[in-house]
Amino acid sequence: MTSLTTRDIACTRGYRDLFAGLNLSLKAGDLLRVEGPNGSGKTSLLRILAGLAQPAEGEVLWDDLVISSLDSDYRNQLLYLGHKPAIKYELTPRENLTFAGHLADFSDRQSIDAALEQLGLYGFEDILCAHLSAGQKRRVALSLLMLSQAKVWILDEPYTSLDVAAVAFLEQQFQRHLESGGILLLTSHQPVGRISGHLRSLVLPELSLQQVDV
Repeated sequence: MTSLTTRDIACTRGYRDLFAGLNLSLKAGDLLRVEGPNGSGKTSLLRILAGLAQPAEGEVLWDDLVISSLDSDYRNQLLYLGHKPAIKYELTPRENLTFAGHLADFSDRQSIDAALEQLGLYGFEDILCAHLSAGQKRRVALSLLMLSQAKVWILDEPYTSLDVAAVAFLEQQFQRHLESGGILLLTSHQPVGRISGHLRSLVLPELSLQQVDV
């Protein structure tokens, strides 16, 4: 059974303790929305779960194995998108996805173009990303969701700069991912739409020090 869990993880930033004793247990089909005020540690938590930062205490486990011991085996199961578009502005949307595809075992041009079209980027495939709007840049990055076979999606503010139609389409992809046995964690300042499945919320109060179990 696919699972992502934590054991009493803690996070500090500078001299501040953001959270401690935090325990999560997520399995296939689970969606967790992380909430809290600015500075409460939402992005820090996502980066720890993605293996991009180390907790001050505790462990993160994938299928009961500590992720630091898995190296590429965990990264190959993970798609992480930060709150800034994870794209190279000197490349076109098609080139960005092709480059990402070589790292994640997808590079079919037809699939890449189809993903861009469905995200409203038809006609912009060969325009440098530096010349795209903020919303279009975000859509290029989110196109990866349609191409990736990763089991765990960790998304920091995925709705940023998106219009209503794009948000609705994105939530369709969330539903597809969960129904196929994926795990989804995200932060968002706006409510998650009607997505069937096991939806939970984790609220990180500012300067939270209590144990949290989700």
